[in-house]
Amino acid sequence: MLSQQIATIVAAAAGGTGHEELAPIIAPPFAIGGIMFALLMVLLFITLSYSNLGKRHAAVEEHADPHRQHPNKHDHGQGH
Repeated sequence: MLSQQIATIVAAAAGGTGHEELAPIIAPPFAIGGIMFALLMVLLFITLSYSNLGKRHAAVEEHADPHRQHPNKHDHGQGH
C-alpha cells in the first residue's frame, strides 16, 4: 500500500499537469462555519435550559426503609 502511495506521488510530481479543479461546495466556507456555529449555540442553549431542573424543589433527606427488599447497607444511621 505504501508503494502505491509513493508511486502516485511520484507520478503526480513527474506528470505535473498543473492545477486540479476543486470539488464544488454548497456555500462559501465562512457560511458553512457560521451555520455550524449557530447550530452548536442553539444546542448549547437547549442544554443550559435544563440546568434549573435540579433547583425546583428543596432537597429532601432520604429515609432508610427497613422493609425494602435490598436495604441500603450504608445508611449512616438514618434508619430506626
